[in-house]
Amino acid sequence: MDFGDMRRKPNFAGKIAVAAALTVMCILVLKQSPGFGGTSVFSRHETGVTHVLVTGGAGYIGSHATLRLLRDNYRVTIVDNLSRGNMGAVRVLQRLFPEPGRLQFIYTDLGDPKAVNKMFSENAFDAVMHFAAVAYVGESTQEPLRYYHNITSNTLTVLEAMAAHNVKTLIYSSTCATYGEPDTMPITETTPQIPINPYGKAKKMSEDIILDFSKNSNMAVMILRYFNVIGSDPEGLLGEAPRPELREHGRISGACFDAASGIIPGLKVRGTDYPTADGTCIRDYIDVTDLVDAHVKALGKAVPSKVGIYNVGTGQGRSVNEFVEACKAATGATIKVEYLTRRPGDYAEVYSNPSKIRDELNWTAQRTDLRESLATAWKWQKTHPGGYGSA
Repeated sequence: MDFGDMRRKPNFAGKIAVAAALTVMCILVLKQSPGFGGTSVFSRHETGVTHVLVTGGAGYIGSHATLRLLRDNYRVTIVDNLSRGNMGAVRVLQRLFPEPGRLQFIYTDLGDPKAVNKMFSENAFDAVMHFAAVAYVGESTQEPLRYYHNITSNTLTVLEAMAAHNVKTLIYSSTCATYGEPDTMPITETTPQIPINPYGKAKKMSEDIILDFSKNSNMAVMILRYFNVIGSDPEGLLGEAPRPELREHGRISGACFDAASGIIPGLKVRGTDYPTADGTCIRDYIDVTDLVDAHVKALGKAVPSKVGIYNVGTGQGRSVNEFVEACKAATGATIKVEYLTRRPGDYAEVYSNPSKIRDELNWTAQRTDLRESLATAWKWQKTHPGGYGSA
């Protein structure tokens, strides 16, 4: 070996040493990264971070709740089978919060216990906001078994998974439909629950299951019974985009907007012979932004081994005719109205007494002007005539 070869050896050895040092550093960095070893930041609990599973997070209310949670620095996992939800809403949220560890979407059907258990085993949830449910009164009278399975059975599946994986906080999305047709107004949390349609009955059964389980559990439970939801995100980021085949079952606001847009020839008002001032149903309309605020406050106030039950409404009853006039004013459109017979399973009058949630959670509805809430929603509808696909 000549002298030149000997001189090159130290340089070669030095390069090996540098490469080894860099490799060690890379390994140390990788070990600290969320995905090292096939794990995810979503699969472990972190001090100071609350990881919320939002079931039905691709839906109208669930997507708005997810937006609020992310804005408040929660970590969020959306689970949805997209049977009623919209992937477009999820994409909006993903674009707004692209940072690692903020938001993930899992396509799973809550009617599949094995898939639900797998999801819980692979993720470290701190709380569940359970929105996922079919939610049309008229449809529930036509397909009652579907409603009992989708609402009651799926809630049981979620609750079993929470218990098995030690998830200690549940915020349950319930409904005023559990009360049926009370003898007196306004409705308080102690008003007897006598639901008159499968939707309300299925939600009432779910509440009973949760309450029975909570008696021997240290789970923190909040049950929110809310009224008729309207509106959309004030910044125009999200809105309501039901599937076309569901329009006939949908919210009255959607029907008003369809009539104002010319998608349908006019608005059909079902029932003019109710025992109310103008013969049409009276409802308590709650803006979705206020509703989401109530959920976040409930999450912050949830206490282990305690159950909180709250009505979420404005405390003001408005007739369907009043709503139609507000919609006309919000859209500036001439809307033809056709009056039909009552819809099966509907009730004449329902509005809340929200004093309990005001006193205990410091929550009060802020957006109580029907026209303003509808105008906000109409603005989103005009810029998204085909739903999220037309953004």
